[in-house]
Amino acid sequence: MTLTEQISDHLHLPLRAVERTVQLLADGATVPFISRYRKEATGGLDETQVESIREQHSRLKELVHRREYILETIAGQGKLTDELRRRIADCWDAAVLEDLYLPYKPKRRTRAEVARKKGLAPLADLLLTQPHTRPEQAAAAFRSAEVATTEEALQGARDIIAERVNEDERARQTVRGTYARTAVIRSHVVKGKEEEGDKYRDYFDAAESLRRCSSHRLLAMRRGEAEGILRLSITPADDAECLERVARLFVRSGTPAAPQVEQAVADAYKRLLRPSIETEYAAASKQKADEEAIQVFTENLRQLLLTPPLGTRRIMGIDPGYRTGCKVVCLDSQGQLLCHDVIFPHPPRADRDGAAAKLRSLARRHAVEAIAIGNGTAGRETEDFVRALELPAVDVFLVSEDGASVYSASKAGREEFPDEDVTVRGAVSIGRRLADPLAELVKIDARSLGIGQYQHDVDPGALKQALDQTVTRCVNAVGVNLNTASKHLLTYVSGLGPALAQNIVDYRTAHGPFADRRALLGVPRLGAKAFEQCAGFLRIPDGDNPLDNTAVHPERYALVRRMAADAGCDVATLIASPERRRSIDLKRYCNADTGMPTLTDILDELARPGRDPRGKAQVFRFADNLHSLTDLQPGMEVPGVVTNITRFGCFVDMGIKVKGLVHVSQMADRYVADPSAVVRIQQRVRVRVLEVDAARGRVSLSLKGVAQQDA
Repeated sequence: MTLTEQISDHLHLPLRAVERTVQLLADGATVPFISRYRKEATGGLDETQVESIREQHSRLKELVHRREYILETIAGQGKLTDELRRRIADCWDAAVLEDLYLPYKPKRRTRAEVARKKGLAPLADLLLTQPHTRPEQAAAAFRSAEVATTEEALQGARDIIAERVNEDERARQTVRGTYARTAVIRSHVVKGKEEEGDKYRDYFDAAESLRRCSSHRLLAMRRGEAEGILRLSITPADDAECLERVARLFVRSGTPAAPQVEQAVADAYKRLLRPSIETEYAAASKQKADEEAIQVFTENLRQLLLTPPLGTRRIMGIDPGYRTGCKVVCLDSQGQLLCHDVIFPHPPRADRDGAAAKLRSLARRHAVEAIAIGNGTAGRETEDFVRALELPAVDVFLVSEDGASVYSASKAGREEFPDEDVTVRGAVSIGRRLADPLAELVKIDARSLGIGQYQHDVDPGALKQALDQTVTRCVNAVGVNLNTASKHLLTYVSGLGPALAQNIVDYRTAHGPFADRRALLGVPRLGAKAFEQCAGFLRIPDGDNPLDNTAVHPERYALVRRMAADAGCDVATLIASPERRRSIDLKRYCNADTGMPTLTDILDELARPGRDPRGKAQVFRFADNLHSLTDLQPGMEVPGVVTNITRFGCFVDMGIKVKGLVHVSQMADRYVADPSAVVRIQQRVRVRVLEVDAARGRVSLSLKGVAQQDA
C-alpha cells in the first residue's frame, strides 16, 4: 500500500483528492490556499481535511524513514531474512514496527547479555523448545569457571528467556491488547505531601479506567505527579490474568521445564514487559489528553480571534488602576496613537472632577466614538465612572485585558512604541482589541489569553504548532487590509512569513499605500509563487481595481472581466448590480481548470466585496448592582460573558473579579458531551447563581431554565 493510499484509508477521503493535495503541498501551496482556491483539484476538501492530509503525510514520511533505518540496521547484522524484510516493508503501525525491531535493537549490558556471554543461550533454547528436558540435569552440563553452580546456570537461562519473552511480538501484543481493554490508572498521594498537595485531594487515592479518564483529569494527575505530590501507575485491571495469558504462549504445563519457564515469564512480565507497555500507554494517554486539550484551546482561540470588531472608529482606551491612576490613550480610526494621559478618579487621590474634565476634553478634541476599558483592577469602577459622564454619541465597552501586559513588555510592543512606557502600550492594546481583536491579539502569545485548559501541561511544541495554525486559519478566513496591517498580522497571511511581512511594511513605508495587488511583485524577495499564495487573502479597500477588495484571486480577474463584458458592463457595475449578476450562466464558464465551486465562490465575493465574516461588536453591560463576590446570592440571575470553555464546562465573567463556572451538567436540560456545542467564547449569556464559596473564591452557575433573549 502506498503512502497516499494509507492516508486515504486512514482519513476516509478519496484517493485522487489525497494525491492531488499531497502534490499541491509538495509544490509549495499552503493549506489556506489549497482549500480556498484549488477546490476542483481536491474535490472541495475543507481546511481541516487538507491540514489532516498534511499532518498524516508528515507522520508517515517519518515512519518510512524509520523503516529504512531499521532495515539497514538489521541487514548490517546479517539477520535480515526475506520474510522479515517483507513484514517491515509492509508495516504502517509504529508500535508493531518497533516490536519487529526490538530483538535486533542494539542493547546496553543486560542480565540476558551477561548470560549469553557465559554460553547459556543453548540451555535457554532447551528449556523453551524441549520442555521435557530435566532442567537440573541439563544445567549441570553448563557449569564452568564462569558458572559455578547449576542454579546459576538456570538463572542465566531464565534471564535469556525473560528477554526473549519481552521481545516476542505475540507477548507484547497480548499485553498491549489487555491494556487497551482493561487498563486502570491509579494515583496515590506521596506520604507527607497531603497538606502541600491539598488541591489534588480528589486524586489522593483514585482509580479509574484509562479509556474513560477525561483529558482534564489525566492532565491534573500528571501535573500532581510532576510536582511530586502524586504517584501514578497504569496497570491491567487483572494483573494475574494478563500474566497467565502471556504464560500460555511459552509454558508447556506439566512438563519438567515448565516451572523454570514460568519463573522466566513472570520475571519478564514484572521486570520488562509490563513496565514497557505501561510506559507506552502512559505516553499514548498523555498524547491523547494533550491532543484533546489542544483541540479545546485552539477552538477557543478561533472563537476569540473571530470576535466581532467595532471597526474603524476613533477609540479611547483606558487601562484602569487605583494608586497609579488610569492610563488613557486616544487612537484614530486606523488605531494610531494620538495622545496619552493619566486620570485619578479612584482612591487614594479620588480626583473625580479633574478626571471627568480631562476625559470630556480628550473625547471632544479627538472626536472619540467609543471607549474601551480594561476589565482588570478597578475596571468596573472605571466603567461606572465613565458611563456616569454620559458622553454624547460615545459607546462604552468593558474589554478583556488578558495578555495586555504581556504585549506591553514584548518585542512587538517595543517595536511599535519604542518611546512609550509599558502602561501606554497596554492601554493602546486594550483600545485596539476593541477595534479589531484579530489584528491585535495575533501579537500576543495565545497562552496568555486566559482561554486554555491545562495549556501549561501539554507538549509545548505541539501546542505552538496548533495555535499558529489556528491564527493562520483565522487571518486568512477574514482577509487582511494590505495598506494598514501590521507586520505581525501579515506574518500569518498565506505564503508570507516574518521576512516577507517586514519587506511589505518597509516597501509600503517607502512607496506609500499599494494601489493594486500586482504592486506586491515589486516587494523585494516576493516572487511569483509567494504572490500566488498570498494575493487572494490581501485586501485593498480603495484601490484601483474593485476586485482587489474581494477574495477573488488575481488569476481569475480575466474571467470576471469576461463575465462583465458578457453582461454588457464593467466589473464595478457588475459588482454593484444584483440583476446583472443573476443573469450570469455559470455553466458557460466551466472548463477543466475552473469548475462550479470556484465560479460560485466568485459570484459570492462579487455580491459582498470587502465583507467581514465576523459581524460588528455590540455594547454589553453587566448588572449595575454587581461589583464583588459579596453582591452575589444563590438564585440570582445575572448577565455575563463566556470567557473560557473546557471539557468540564465554561467560565463566565459577571463583572466581578471571580469568574463563575457552569459545569457541563448545568449547561442544558439534556446530556451535553461537548460544552462548545452549547456556548461560544465571548457569548453573552444569563446565568443563575447556584452556590457562592467566598472562602475559596468560587462561584457555581447554571444555564438550565434561564431565558437567554436578554443576555
